Amino acid sequence: MKRAVLVICDGLRADLLSPEWTPNLSRMAAAGRSFTAHRSVFPSTTRTTSASIATGCHPARHGLQGNAVALDEGQGLVALTVGAPDFRDRLRRATGATLQVPTLAERLAGDGGCIVYSNVSPGAAYFQDPDGHGHVYHRGGSFGPGLTPIENLTVSHDADGDTAMTERFCNEVLRDRRPALAVLWQCEPDHSQHGYALGSPQHLAAVASADANAARVAATVEDLNADGEDILLIVASDHGHETVDRIIDLDRLLIDAGLKDAEGSSDVVVASQGTSALIYLADNARHRLENILGFLEGVGSVHSGDRLADLGQRTDGALAIAIDGHKTDAPNAFGINGLSDAFFNQFSTETESGNGQHGGLGRYEQNPFMIITGGGFAPGSATDTPTSAVDIAPTILGHLGLPSHGMDGKSLLK
Repeated sequence: MKRAVLVICDGLRADLLSPEWTPNLSRMAAAGRSFTAHRSVFPSTTRTTSASIATGCHPARHGLQGNAVALDEGQGLVALTVGAPDFRDRLRRATGATLQVPTLAERLAGDGGCIVYSNVSPGAAYFQDPDGHGHVYHRGGSFGPGLTPIENLTVSHDADGDTAMTERFCNEVLRDRRPALAVLWQCEPDHSQHGYALGSPQHLAAVASADANAARVAATVEDLNADGEDILLIVASDHGHETVDRIIDLDRLLIDAGLKDAEGSSDVVVASQGTSALIYLADNARHRLENILGFLEGVGSVHSGDRLADLGQRTDGALAIAIDGHKTDAPNAFGINGLSDAFFNQFSTETESGNGQHGGLGRYEQNPFMIITGGGFAPGSATDTPTSAVDIAPTILGHLGLPSHGMDGKSLLK
């Protein structure tokens, strides 16, 4: 029986994998194929990347532009966090849809189904299957087909919660229910990286926990394959992290420069992504575009028009500009390279100088890892061919013998 299992170690950047810090992932790499030029999408945030992994498409196609976005719900543009439990329903009411393309859960609804266990934000979990074609289990609310409420995933939002979730996932999902696709999305080490410095003892403990949980899943898959199954196992991260240097209040800068009317105004709306930000312009503020672009040149790397489209974002709506914070390759206090400016986020208390953050185009936040076992990949092999989060869905469908038409990504199977 062909099945696929996807394990995400949220926020674990590829250069932190080592026999010392991640012995189990290192052994998995020796048993499968490593993708050494694997990248996230833009912005390199969990919620956007979750939608890209689920659909095989960039934000321009699936429509979820960031961790926070601006919507017009009838009173003008306003920034909203995608992480909130009610965002999915607000997006549907405002736009008439959730995601603009099918998810893996929708594609597999009649072909073995999909079960997701997730310990990240509700938004990141729900956009694996926002329209209720399969089962999504989350501590903040769980649902089955038709978005019917089911038993919540009663785990804590930390390494212990990930471990409890993993044990249940291995027993109840992999061994008993056996869907065509099973997804385990850990909150670590991302959760700890936001609260502690990269390379700190607390951070490395979270890395070790995620590594151990991935090993539990791999051992279960190995047992099932020994019993005659044919399971493709993908173990990956959604993005990496950089260390926060300065924190910039972009709203205040724009107001002080006379380019935004006031705090909370709907003319120019900033949606922080962490180390990048998206800027939305109302129709009556489109004439400010060139002045804003010129002003931002001294703040970070600015992308608009074709440059924004090249990042995988649409340019025919209110989203007008993306700005990426200034980066350096300097080390932090624990010798982990990569510093980035970040942008103040009204929805989060997680951005703190000296700790981890992501969302931009930096070398390390855009370098998640991916290891695949099964599917005919030679053990111990590696490739530096560029791959992306959008390639995961077509690879899963390829293993299951199903088409992946309409996706931006490509199957990595030979």
